[in-house]
Amino acid sequence: MVKKKVVVLGGGIVGLSTAYYLIQEGHEVTIIDKGRLDSGASHVNAGYLTPSHIVPMAAPGMISKGMKWMFNAKSPFYIKPRFDLDLIRWGLKFIKSCTNEHVQRSMKSILDINLLSKKLYLEMLKSELFDFHLETKGLLMAYKTSHAEREESQVSKWAKDLGIKVEQFSKEQVLKTQPDIAMDIAGAFWYKSDAHTTPELFINNLKDYLIKKGVGFKLENTVKYFQKNNKQIQKVVTDKGIFEADEFVLSTGAWSQQILKDLGIKLFIQPGKGYRLNVYKSTGITLPAILLESKVAVTPMDGFTRFGGTMEISGINHRTNIRRVQAIADSVTKYYPTLEIPKTSINNVQSGLRPLSPDGLPFIGRHSKIKNMVLATGHSMMGWSLGPATGRLVTEVISGRKTSMDLKPFLPERI
Repeated sequence: MVKKKVVVLGGGIVGLSTAYYLIQEGHEVTIIDKGRLDSGASHVNAGYLTPSHIVPMAAPGMISKGMKWMFNAKSPFYIKPRFDLDLIRWGLKFIKSCTNEHVQRSMKSILDINLLSKKLYLEMLKSELFDFHLETKGLLMAYKTSHAEREESQVSKWAKDLGIKVEQFSKEQVLKTQPDIAMDIAGAFWYKSDAHTTPELFINNLKDYLIKKGVGFKLENTVKYFQKNNKQIQKVVTDKGIFEADEFVLSTGAWSQQILKDLGIKLFIQPGKGYRLNVYKSTGITLPAILLESKVAVTPMDGFTRFGGTMEISGINHRTNIRRVQAIADSVTKYYPTLEIPKTSINNVQSGLRPLSPDGLPFIGRHSKIKNMVLATGHSMMGWSLGPATGRLVTEVISGRKTSMDLKPFLPERI
């Protein structure tokens, strides 16, 4: 195998994981990122490893839900009304993907890449190269209404057909399993396959390891343009330097579509903003949960409990919509009546931009317009879960080896 000089654009979970597997195979790696690797979606997510999330965001029913929610600034899903051609094009492709055929075709691929990623996380934990938090307690899908129960019941049947272990709990069974806090729910589905982590701990572990292994970090470098010859990138030019490489990896998340325009590549990605609130007092919450009606994620992390949610499509910005933040806090109280989110948690809210593909599946692989770039972006709400698997797959492509799974469902030119 030929050892290559590789520039990875983007230092989130996908970019760092890619660098990890590249150096394992002897490649020389430089990571370029516009920030300082201390914020963004890879730091503020729910920390889930989600074999349970087999249904892509583009699914039947999302259009009607979206129409109902899109003009309500406090709803779980919100599109800021604006005239934006990129958003319109993305929306049309999203609508086209919202079919039962797409769901049935995608579920096995989504499960397989999630299972691969969970396996890789566990391998890293056992390797003793890292010291991070990971627990395999599964995930509760908690519901209040019969409508939410019916919807999740269908998903659980599909999951069981694919070999995922799922159990339906009554309210009393949930309390018995998690006795230190009461929940005002009708019941929950417990997906035993899932796990959870504390994202910041893992990111810092991985970054420190890569530095020790000689990976170069060029931070606070904004990509300006590429120098190329025919279908080959020769250099990437940032506002602080020029970088040459044999191969380039694009893992720039929500910024990917804009960056790729310079290469003549049309990739349809919209940034989906999510918020997180950290509560550092004891909550009694020991099981990760998704509060189904409000679409709020709850994660007991190392030293605190994280509450996250909303999907706000309002372009690339980090403005805080306090109504949406308060909606998360209000939802928590509805499901956990004895728990109140402190004002300090609301005041210290942070957000991240998820890269949403129109069909809910990531873009992984090469594009015909550029021979020496591999795309690794568009992971929607599964970026954290799929980081290591994506890094392994990208490395296999660059090394010219057979990939661990079929990349056809994830190829960039499928849409």
